[in-house]
Amino acid sequence: MAYNVLIVEDQDMPRQLMEIYVNSSELFKLVVSVTNAATAISICRNQPVDLILMDVMTELGHSGLEAAEEIKKEFPKIKIIIVTSMPEYSWIGRARSIGVDSFWYKDGQKDSILEVMERTMAGEHIYPDKTPLVKIGNATNHEFTERELDILKELTTGDSNATIADRLCISPGTVKSHVQHLLDKTGFKTRTELVSEARSMGIVIKKKNPVG
Repeated sequence: MAYNVLIVEDQDMPRQLMEIYVNSSELFKLVVSVTNAATAISICRNQPVDLILMDVMTELGHSGLEAAEEIKKEFPKIKIIIVTSMPEYSWIGRARSIGVDSFWYKDGQKDSILEVMERTMAGEHIYPDKTPLVKIGNATNHEFTERELDILKELTTGDSNATIADRLCISPGTVKSHVQHLLDKTGFKTRTELVSEARSMGIVIKKKNPVG
């Protein structure tokens, strides 16, 4: 019996490719393909779903990771594979923490995604060792420390060093030092230029400003 697959992907070409791959395999059957992660939970409540291929950034800004967390709480037996082309550093850790079964960076290869799907349904957890390598200024994202990436993501809020420091429980001077290290590594002159480039490359996705 084939496994029922739900695809959540808002970009036309990747979604159509995944549909073709799923339909080409005798092991899998496409249940439905949608563009918005917010609809995924209702589909799981109304149709039999064994596996979800879930993009992170979907239509209308709905997060695939947030949807995956909700689905895992209500339907822990449904397997979920996060699929993305974005090298955002925090997503792998977030996916692991909420119980996502596997994580795959889009490469357009039919055999690659089908293998991940088959191994995931067999009970394996397939995760990449690191994010894709991306050049930013004079450096690459792999040259940044985890704390520097934390700071870089915080900078996308537009908050001051003092506010960021308070949120991370470190001193404003430490924040300033990390920002300077990032500027030195990349060669950018201002934090605005640094953040703009990091966001455009997908190294960090804009963080929501905390409420209160």
